[in-house]
Amino acid sequence: MQVDLKGTTALVTGAAQGIGRAIALALAANGADIVVNDLPGADQTTADEIRAMGRRAIFLPADIGRQDEVERLVAGAEEQFGGIDILVNNAGLNTPGPQRRKIHEYDAAEWHRVLGVDLHGLFYCCRAATPGMVARKSGIVLNISSVMGIVPSRMQSAFVSAKAAVVNLTRSMALELAPFGIRVNAIAPGSTLTRGTRALFYNDENKHMAESLLSHIPMGRPAEPEEIASAALFLVSPAASYITGIVLPVDGGWTAGYTRDW
Repeated sequence: MQVDLKGTTALVTGAAQGIGRAIALALAANGADIVVNDLPGADQTTADEIRAMGRRAIFLPADIGRQDEVERLVAGAEEQFGGIDILVNNAGLNTPGPQRRKIHEYDAAEWHRVLGVDLHGLFYCCRAATPGMVARKSGIVLNISSVMGIVPSRMQSAFVSAKAAVVNLTRSMALELAPFGIRVNAIAPGSTLTRGTRALFYNDENKHMAESLLSHIPMGRPAEPEEIASAALFLVSPAASYITGIVLPVDGGWTAGYTRDW
């Protein structure tokens, strides 16, 4: 897919690896300059690869769960690039597999840790980046939710709660910001083949877990990060100029229903 994003700047959070990296590279390949964000000390090769394409790119570290760091991130991006045209809220986390518990055993500190990034951090980014968009009367916000924000799963109460909140926050923001020429949409990825999911599911040691997970996916496989990035590229492109307030599952059919024969 080829679109024209020349003359735009995108801030992509959590872009050192996985889905965020794939989105940043896809936007850059179509002409956007990229502010690559991730935690301090994260791999900076995403920015290096984008510069190798001939696009401008900088790596600005920040923990988006901290409002003060988000404000410095956005101020730095605006100072160096003159404004943020596209905000991709990708950074997020979940409770590690061995620490997952049912609600009556779920750790309160872990609840706050997950919501602090997946929901509060997304809010901080939107709150910091949208004033510039409002002033220019143009802009695009793309939030990364999850299929688990649509169809919940057990043992992950913080994650499913945060991602469900992102779904309705996306719609609320779309209503509020449309009069300013700003579009707000979300993607709900299904299981995606990243470093984290390889470690958790897609390896020989945990093959039975992968088989159980894939049994809920009609297409029978996880997504590649580039497949999520293709949906992101469409939603931030001029081709989607009349689309706002949607949540697009990119999930191999996961949310269509279980693949039963009855």
